[in-house]
Amino acid sequence: MIKMVVDVWKKPEMTDEQFKRRWLVEHGTLVKEHARAMGFVKYIQSHKIPSPEIEAFAAERGWQRPADGLTEVWWESMDAMQAAMSSSEGQKASAILQQDEEQFIDVKKISAYLAEEKVIFDYQNQ
Repeated sequence: MIKMVVDVWKKPEMTDEQFKRRWLVEHGTLVKEHARAMGFVKYIQSHKIPSPEIEAFAAERGWQRPADGLTEVWWESMDAMQAAMSSSEGQKASAILQQDEEQFIDVKKISAYLAEEKVIFDYQNQ
């Protein structure tokens, strides 16, 4: 399987709670409705939580301010992703999702890439 990893930034005029609710409830539902057309087999949202310890850890290292969240979208394969994205249904669904994202995400800050996981260890699944 492959996944697209997306750093998500809220629009500056939104509070953290407004953003989280809009992303989770409204957008999450919309993604689920269009998942088959897009060829998605898995969709995960990771919502940032406040952590003074991690903020201090990052500051000590000179790291940049993190995104407000992270999205992971999974496909069975590169071929499956390309087939879904090039289909007329996939293109329509993509346009609908993009239009929705523009309502609550600072799209000028988004970054995304495709990834293949390489598990080094997983103590939860032994």
